[in-house]
Order: sequence, then structure tokens, then C-alpha cells
Amino acid sequence: MTLNDRFLEAQKNIKLALERSGRNQRVEIVAATKTQKPNTINETIECGISSIGENRIQEAEKKFKKIINLISINKRFIGHLQSNKVNKCLELFDTIDSIHSLKIAKRISNRINVTNKNIECLIEVNTSRDENKKGFEPKNLSEMIDCINIENLNVCGLMTLGPQSQNPKDTRASFALLRKIMKTINKQTPARRLTELSMGMSGDYMVAVEEGSTMVRLGTTLYGPPTNV
Repeated sequence: MTLNDRFLEAQKNIKLALERSGRNQRVEIVAATKTQKPNTINETIECGISSIGENRIQEAEKKFKKIINLISINKRFIGHLQSNKVNKCLELFDTIDSIHSLKIAKRISNRINVTNKNIECLIEVNTSRDENKKGFEPKNLSEMIDCINIENLNVCGLMTLGPQSQNPKDTRASFALLRKIMKTINKQTPARRLTELSMGMSGDYMVAVEEGSTMVRLGTTLYGPPTNV
């Protein structure tokens, strides 16, 4: 299958998941392009995918120089963001999808004050309660709300990663929890309503869509399994 074939199949699967769940939300496909070469990313853009996600800032900086029509796509940072990488991240990316602490939120806010760059952000929540994953604890609503209330921080939604167990019941529960957290937060912050739920990757994106995801991050689904180079 070609990349375009895989993209069309993913769109079809998303449509089926929406029909099964009786939902009708818009679902954006973010191409997870970690380790993908610039020519593959150019092909991705030609297929009609308008958002790419990168995990590593140094890798992204090198690749972005070789991508045609870079300005036409939404460049999302989807990896773990360290404080000393905030400056470069703001320079390279249009969105930060992984605010994992109030500390990093404040650090981003401080740099926005200097750069005046309007950047959308997602708060990462560890809904699977995996000690090896980053993100806010689901019960820590107060700090999530503190992030949302930072005046110059444009928080538009929440993000989570499914559990490593790949157990369908656990995965569904993890995604359902994120949806419930957003609903609770929106009741408490009506002036800064969240709209985005970024959840679901290649192995579980259809379950995520059934649970209300508005954004799925697809790597293997689009590019096939990783190969050793």
C-alpha cells in the first residue's frame, strides 16, 4: 500500500468508529513523523495531511529545513519538553501538545512574554496512571486549571497516551477518563473552554475516536512498522 492508500484507509476507519459510537466530531489526523525522512514528510503533505507531530527538537530542526511548503502545515511538538528546550520549541513549532506540569507551563508563558508568539497548547494527563509516563495525575484538576488560567497561554485541550497493556477495556477506560476530565474542567472554567481531545495512536485510535477523540497521532498506520536503517 502507498502512503496515500494508508491515509485513506485511516480516514475510513475513523468514519466507521464515529458511526459505531454515534458521534460526529471532527477528527484530525496528525502524522507522527519521528524518524521519517524529509522526502517522506513532503509526500505526507501532498496526500493532504496538514499536521505533523515531532518528538525530538534537534531532529525536527534538521528536517524542517528540507520540507517543502513547511509554512502550510501545522507543526506540533508531541514529545516530552524539557525546560532548556522551550526557546527552540517555540521557534520551531506551532503547537505544544505535551504540557506535563505547571512548572513547564509557566516556563512557556515566560518565553511567550518575550517572543509574543501565539501558540496553542494541550495539557498532558496520565490517565493510565503509568509511573513511566509524564503528565498530570487525573485527580490534580487544580493545577491543570492553573495552567489554563495563565493569561497568555492558549490551552485548547487535553492529551493522553493509552496504557501500555493494550488491553481494550483499560484503553477505553483511559480515554473515557480524559473526556470526563475535560467536561469537569469546562464546568469550572467556562470562559476558557477546552475543545480538543488528543488521544489515540496507531494501535488504539479507533477506540479513541469512539470515546470522543478529536485528534489522533498516527505513525505506523501511515508509514508501516519501523525499519532498522
